[in-house]
Amino acid sequence: MQESNVIKLLKSDLKFGESSISKLRIFVKRVIDANVKHNLISKNTENDIWHRHILDSAQLVKFINFKRGSLSDLGSGAGFPGIVLAIFNSNLDFHVKLYEKAPVKSAFLKRIVTELDLNAKILNNIYDNNIDSEYIVCRAFKKLDRIIQVSREIAKKPHKLIVLKGQNAQEEANSAFKNNKYPYKLEKSITNNDSKILIADF
Repeated sequence: MQESNVIKLLKSDLKFGESSISKLRIFVKRVIDANVKHNLISKNTENDIWHRHILDSAQLVKFINFKRGSLSDLGSGAGFPGIVLAIFNSNLDFHVKLYEKAPVKSAFLKRIVTELDLNAKILNNIYDNNIDSEYIVCRAFKKLDRIIQVSREIAKKPHKLIVLKGQNAQEEANSAFKNNKYPYKLEKSITNNDSKILIADF
C-alpha cells in the first residue's frame, strides 16, 4: 500500500490529524536515514514502511483510551508501535513509556522524542522496575508466553495487554493461556489478513 493510501486510512479510519501526519512523515524520514548505518528495520521493508510499520502500529489506537493513564511499549526498537502511538496522543495527561535496552535504538528514540516534542519517556530494561501502566503493547518483542509472564509478574494490575502477532497467533495463545486463564480475544489486523492483534485483560 502506497504512502498516500495509508495516510488516507490514518485520517479517515484512525482519526490522525494533520499535525500527527506531519510528525509521522518526519519520523519515517529519520528511520530511513538512520537505517543506512543501523539496522533499525529490515532493509527490505523500507519501501513499504508506511504500510508495514506505520499503519501496522497505528491500528492499535482503536483499542486504547488516551483520556487518562499511560502506555508501556516493550521492546520499542525503532519506535513501533510506541512512537506512532505517542505521535497520535494529544493528551498531556497520558504518558507513553518506551522500553528499549539496545543503546543505538534507545539513543534514536530519544532524538525522535525530542525533535517531535512527544509526551514520551525512554526506559531501558523492563526488569529494572515494576511496569506501571494501564496498557502494555508490543510488536516483535518476545514469544507470547514470555510477554504474559511479564504481565503477570512485573506489571501493575489491572492492565490491558495488546500484542501484534502473526499467523500463528491462535496457536501461541492456546499454549500461553493453557495454564493461566486470563480473558483474551484476537482481532483482525488491517495490514495483513493472516495477522492478529491479541488483547488480554490482566
